[in-house]
Amino acid sequence: MDPRTAAHVLTQIGALMELRGENQFKTRAYQSAARAVLAIETDDIGPLLHAGALEKVAGIGPATLSVLRDLVETGDSEHLDRLREDTPEGLLEMLRVPGLGTSKIHQIHTGLGVDTLQELEAAARDGRLARLAKFGPRTAEKILKGIAFLRETGAYVLYPHAAAEGRRLIGMVAAHPDVIRATISGDLRRRREVVREIVVVAECRDGVAPAAVAAQLGRAPGVRDVTGGGSPSPRIRLVDGTLLDLHCVTPAEYAVALWRTTGSPEHVAAVSDVAAARGIALGEVCAVGAEGIMRIDNEEALYAACGLAYIAPELREGLGEVESAAQHVLPSLIENGDIQGVLHCHSQYSDGASTIAEMAEAARTRGWKYLGISDHSQSAFYAGGLNREAILRQHEEIDRVNAAQGNVRVLKGIEADILPCGRVDYDEATLDSFDYVIGSVHSRFGMGGTQMTERVLKALDDPHLTILGHPTGRLLLTREAYALDVEAVIEKAADKGIAIELNADPHRLDLDWRYLRKAKERGVAVEIGPDAHSTHSLDNVDFGVGIARKGWLGREDVLNARDVDEVLAFAARRRARS
Repeated sequence: MDPRTAAHVLTQIGALMELRGENQFKTRAYQSAARAVLAIETDDIGPLLHAGALEKVAGIGPATLSVLRDLVETGDSEHLDRLREDTPEGLLEMLRVPGLGTSKIHQIHTGLGVDTLQELEAAARDGRLARLAKFGPRTAEKILKGIAFLRETGAYVLYPHAAAEGRRLIGMVAAHPDVIRATISGDLRRRREVVREIVVVAECRDGVAPAAVAAQLGRAPGVRDVTGGGSPSPRIRLVDGTLLDLHCVTPAEYAVALWRTTGSPEHVAAVSDVAAARGIALGEVCAVGAEGIMRIDNEEALYAACGLAYIAPELREGLGEVESAAQHVLPSLIENGDIQGVLHCHSQYSDGASTIAEMAEAARTRGWKYLGISDHSQSAFYAGGLNREAILRQHEEIDRVNAAQGNVRVLKGIEADILPCGRVDYDEATLDSFDYVIGSVHSRFGMGGTQMTERVLKALDDPHLTILGHPTGRLLLTREAYALDVEAVIEKAADKGIAIELNADPHRLDLDWRYLRKAKERGVAVEIGPDAHSTHSLDNVDFGVGIARKGWLGREDVLNARDVDEVLAFAARRRARS
C-alpha cells in the first residue's frame, strides 16, 4: 500500500467524520495521521506495518493504525466504507460546491434539516441559511455562487434537481403572452439519471415570429447572457448558472421540433433514415414529403408517417427501439399506477426517520396495498442494524400495526448485509423468520472484479435471498460502481429465481437502466425499491418507474407490480428451490 493512497483514505475518513459532526479531536487525528504517512519515505507501508515500525510513527494512533492495517491486508478500508454508507448522499453531493466545507455542511444539515443540494439552494434563497448562526447573507450568497459555478462549468445534476429546475423554467417560458405551451425536452424528457442542461420547446401563437419571442425571453429577469441571440433557438444562461436550451416554434413546427430535441443523436439519425427510405426528409422543424411540407400534428403522427409504432420518450436512445417500432414489437411500459406496494423501506428500528405505523399510513395514501419493512441487519451496526431481540420486537409491532388497520399489509423483511466472504448476514433460523430478504453489499467496495463477483454470486446461493439490493453500489456523481460482472450476476439470478433491485433513490438508480433490458430478456424479476428512510422518500418510486421504462420494463417484469400474495409466493418459491 503506497503512502499517498493511504493518506488519501485517512483524509477522507476525517472529512466524513467532520461532516457527521463527530469529535473534532478524532477528526484531527485522522488528518494528522495522513500527514504523518505522507512524510514516510517509502513506496510501500506494508513492510513497516509488519515490522511494527508504523505504530511508532508520531501522529499515528491505534484507530488510524487499524485503518492502515486494513488497507495493507485488504486494499480497502471498511471504516471508510461504513462512513460513506451512513452519510446521506446529498451531503456528499454538497461537497462539490466550491467553498463549502465539511463543518459548514454539518451545521446546515443539523440546523436546517437540509440534506440535498436542491434544499440547500432553496434555503439560501429564502433566507433560512442567512439566519443560521455564523452564516449571514454574505455566506448564503457565496454558497449560491458556488452552486451557480457548478452549473456554469457544465456539471451534471441529478434527475430530480434538473426536474425542479425544468418546472421553474417552464413556468417562466409559459408566462410569455405569445407562448401557447412549453414542454420539457432533451435528456430530462428521456429521464436520464443525470442532466447537464434544460431543453424547452415553446409553441408560439400563429402570426408571431418565434425568434421575436425567443429574443424577449432572452431579456427576462434573471438572464445573464444569451448565445445565438436573434435565432428562435438560443441558449440562455441564467444568473444562477442554469443553462436553458430554448426552441421557439410555430404550431405547425411543434411536433417535429419536440421529437428532434427529445431523442438522442442516434435515435434521431435512425428515424431519419427510416423516413428517408419512405421519401420523407425530416428537417429541424418540419417533415417534407413528395408533395411538400407535411402536416404533422403530434409525435404519434410523425412516427406513423415513418411506418413506426409510437416510441415513448424514455426509449429514444438509439438502442434498437426504432427497429422494434418498425416491427411493432415495442413493450407496453410500466406505469406508476401499476405499483401495488414497496419492499425496501427503513424505519426507526435502524436508520429510518419514521415509525412503522407512519410508513404504513403513507403507503395507504399512495394507494398501495402492502409495504415491506426492511431495516438493516446486525452487521450494519453503524446504521443501527437489528440484533435478534430487536427483530422480535419489530415483528411484534408489525403484527400490532396489521391488526389495527387492514388497508395496507406490512411485511416482515430485512436488508441483510452480504458479508465480504459472500455469506448473508444472520443465521438460518433468523433468516427463516422474515417474509423476504434483501441482500446488499455495504462494505469492502474496493474488492477486485473477480473477488466481488464471487462474493455476490455466493450470496445468490443462499435460498433465503429474495432480492439483490442496489447491485453495483454506485452513488451518482459521488461514487463509482464497484467492480462487478453484472451480466454474470443477472444470469445466476435467472437460474436461482432471485429478483434484482432497481433502487429508486435518485442518488443510486441502481441497477443501471442499460442492464435492465438484459434482466428482462433473461426473465429476472425487477423490484423497484424506494430505499425509503422516511415517509416522503417513498416517492422515490416515481424515479424508479421512469428508469424502469428506460430499461424496457413492463408491468409483468416488476415484482412489486404484483399483489402481496404473489410477492410472498415468489419468496417461498425461492426458498423451495434450495
